[in-house]
Amino acid sequence: MEHGHGGISDALPCLHALGATRTPAILRLPESCPTWAKKALDLGPQGVMFPMIDSPKSAKKAVSYCRFPPAGVRGSAHTVVRASSYGIDAGYLSNCEEELLIMCQVESEEGVKRVEDIAAVDGVDCIQMGPLDLSASMGYLWDPGNKKVRETMRVAEKGVLGSKAGKGGAYLAGFAMPHDGPQDMRSRGYHMISGAVDVGLFRSAAVDDVKRFKMSLMNGTDDEKEDDKESDEKYWSE
Repeated sequence: MEHGHGGISDALPCLHALGATRTPAILRLPESCPTWAKKALDLGPQGVMFPMIDSPKSAKKAVSYCRFPPAGVRGSAHTVVRASSYGIDAGYLSNCEEELLIMCQVESEEGVKRVEDIAAVDGVDCIQMGPLDLSASMGYLWDPGNKKVRETMRVAEKGVLGSKAGKGGAYLAGFAMPHDGPQDMRSRGYHMISGAVDVGLFRSAAVDDVKRFKMSLMNGTDDEKEDDKESDEKYWSE
């Protein structure tokens, strides 16, 4: 929901689809605030992701949005929301906080400086690195592969992994990029890696389709090259 056009009402059918296949769902909030967290949690996802967490204080606030009083500030309507099966799940209040995955996105220079403290906050389960926003905060907009950005990412990664080595700490998650593939990330110790997104897959397929069509025009039409019919049929069937 952070960068897409959809909101809470659009997330619900996605949760229905994922639930039908017993696939865990994580909702990425557009803003770290109690209102968005409350509405997302009432839908019943298995995890929530908070953006732009740059200090232990903001991480503690994020966790508090996921906890009912007195441990937090989450509003209660557990008798009528999807998360509790609309009040049918009698054990919801006892289990919901323990079963929820709380992810905090570290995506700024300030966040990297405090990443170990953020990872150590009680209730933070996972640190999600944000290479695009991090590169922008460093003055390298849309250049996450810049040497200085990559060096800063390594500092953050080591900080998170170091926190997990001892008691507590958080898992390390991130987005695979053209310059940083999932295998490379896995070798550095990432516990969770996000691969291609649906919009990116559709865009790449559409662009590739148009490129192939333009190339076919440059190479001649079917009438001009009837002997190339087999290759044309393969193109249109893909």
